[in-house]
Amino acid sequence: MEIEERKLENVVILDLKGKLTIGEGDELLKETINNLMQQGHRNLLLNLENVPYVDSAGLGGIVHTYTTVSRQGGKLKLVNLTKRITDLLAITKLLTVFETFESEADAVSSFSS
Repeated sequence: MEIEERKLENVVILDLKGKLTIGEGDELLKETINNLMQQGHRNLLLNLENVPYVDSAGLGGIVHTYTTVSRQGGKLKLVNLTKRITDLLAITKLLTVFETFESEADAVSSFSS
């Protein structure tokens, strides 16, 4: 798992690449989010376009991230979900929890409204 950070307007976009699984990406995601929160960033967007697989620990990592950000007054949104991830979020009823977007532009503009 690799995570690349970039800023667009007032949003930090995290481009995730690789499998989000136990021991492979879940801890890295948590560390990255904690560091961004400490730096004062509150608008975060997870780009899941290059994440081919998420297991239960990876899903737990995303939920943990959402909770951490929300508790500190921030917003976490998801963009470019694969069909597999969309199905997983639908089955677990988490699609109703997360704001998801098909395009990065729509996602970024949603933070200002």
